[in-house]
Parts: sequence; structure tokens; C-alpha cells
Amino acid sequence: MTSHTPKMAEQQQQQHTEGQADEDEAFEMLDLSTFARSHQWWNTVIGNNSGPMAEKYSVATQIMMGGFTGWCVGYLFQRVGKVTATAVGGGFLLLQIANHSGYVQVDWKKVEKDVNTAKRRLKKKANKAAPEINTFIEEASEFVKKNIVVSSGFVGGFLLGLAS
Repeated sequence: MTSHTPKMAEQQQQQHTEGQADEDEAFEMLDLSTFARSHQWWNTVIGNNSGPMAEKYSVATQIMMGGFTGWCVGYLFQRVGKVTATAVGGGFLLLQIANHSGYVQVDWKKVEKDVNTAKRRLKKKANKAAPEINTFIEEASEFVKKNIVVSSGFVGGFLLGLAS
């Protein structure tokens, strides 16, 4: 009688699995890890493991990846920085010219008072947001430690992007 019990349990499990299969057929299930491994492009980006980049790519590849992304970010940072500096500086210059010509009267004491009020509010909000900022800084420094080659390539590329 004990020899029939495992077979009966297996049959019940099979019937239960078939019943679940009927319910699951209404939905298409997609396993992202299987999908990533079956598509060559994703396989090269994600890789077979999820460890640090040092385990996946050669040093030269890591430096090139970090350098290229750093250059792109540095270049964009330079362009956006120039536009922002031009807009802010030009606006301030126009305000000074208008003030000097008498078109605009600026109450500088009120401006100073408002700036000081904004500083106090910002300090209060910064003290409340400090735990999230500290967590982000810890995560970023951990990433840099694990991927030092890519990070150094990024910094070099960023500086080249700023200079170009």
C-alpha cells in the first residue's frame, strides 16, 4: 500500500499543476532573465551574473565605457552650463542696466531679507532630507569602490568632455 501512495501523490500533483496551467494560460509570463540571456545584445550588457563590472569586462573595455560616458556627460554639462551662465549673467546685467537707468527700482533690503528667509527654509529642509542624501552618498561610494576602473575612466572622460 505504501508503494501506491507516492504514485497517487504524484498524480494529484500533476492534476493540480494541469489545473494551474489552465488558469495561467490566460496570461503570458515573461521571465526577464531568460529573455535577456536569449537576446545577444542584452546578454552583453547584463551578462550572466550581476556582480561588479570587474567580473564581466576587461580593464580596457571598462575604461572605454567609463571614458565614453564620462565624455558625453562632461560635454553636455559644459554646453548646459554655458547656456545657463549666459542666461543668468545676461538677466542680471539687464536688471542692473534697467536699475541704473531708472526703469526699475530694486529694494535691495527686501531682496536680502527674502534671501535670508529662503536660506533658513532651505536649511530646515536640508536637515530633514539628510538621511536620504547620506544613503545616496553611501551607495554611490560603494559603487565607485566596486567599479574603480569604470569610475576612473568616467572621471577622465568627464574632464575631457568639459575641456572640449
